Amino acid sequence: MQDLANIFIKSIFIDNMVFAYFLGMCSYLAVSKTVKTSVGMGAAVIFVLCVTVPTNYLLENYVLKEGALVWLGEGYANVDLSFLSFIMFIAVIASMVQLVEMIIEKFSPALYGSLGIFLPLIAVNCAILGGSLFMQERNYANITEATVFGLGSGIGWFLAIVGIAAIREKIRYSQVPAPLRGLGITFIITGLMGIAFMSFMGIKL
Repeated sequence: MQDLANIFIKSIFIDNMVFAYFLGMCSYLAVSKTVKTSVGMGAAVIFVLCVTVPTNYLLENYVLKEGALVWLGEGYANVDLSFLSFIMFIAVIASMVQLVEMIIEKFSPALYGSLGIFLPLIAVNCAILGGSLFMQERNYANITEATVFGLGSGIGWFLAIVGIAAIREKIRYSQVPAPLRGLGITFIITGLMGIAFMSFMGIKL
């Protein structure tokens, strides 16, 4: 249980997808103009990461790894399909994003309209693929750890986009120098938030 808590806290604060690795910046910058749309996008990212990371964990460990197909018989013990990892991971992600898009369009047409092109772009959001690749690299012991990592990574991305959206809503009333208005001041604030999140690296887990 302690290991799961460590993975969860670390993926949210220490290994935050946005502030530690700067992954998923296109959606982060484009959709973070209002808190409402940011919450919708963040929730969609949490869902996609929660589903794709454990699914890709099962694919990696029971289909793609060298020797993973041994459950089919001894003749498959030396089969190595790891070269298919990228394309299989992306196929799973694209399927889940399509499902999320259909659900949001059905139950929240207004949110679907406000997210626009950036909702299907979750399929090529590097934070989503990064979650699966980090899972592969860190070689988690079981699917529970992989799921907790996916959930924590999604919540970390959610906090980042909602945080910057709240600041951007307030900063409209500030006297920002003309050359820095828009993305300029957003980049500066993102850098400052990244420095703030670096303080969590001192946590001993």
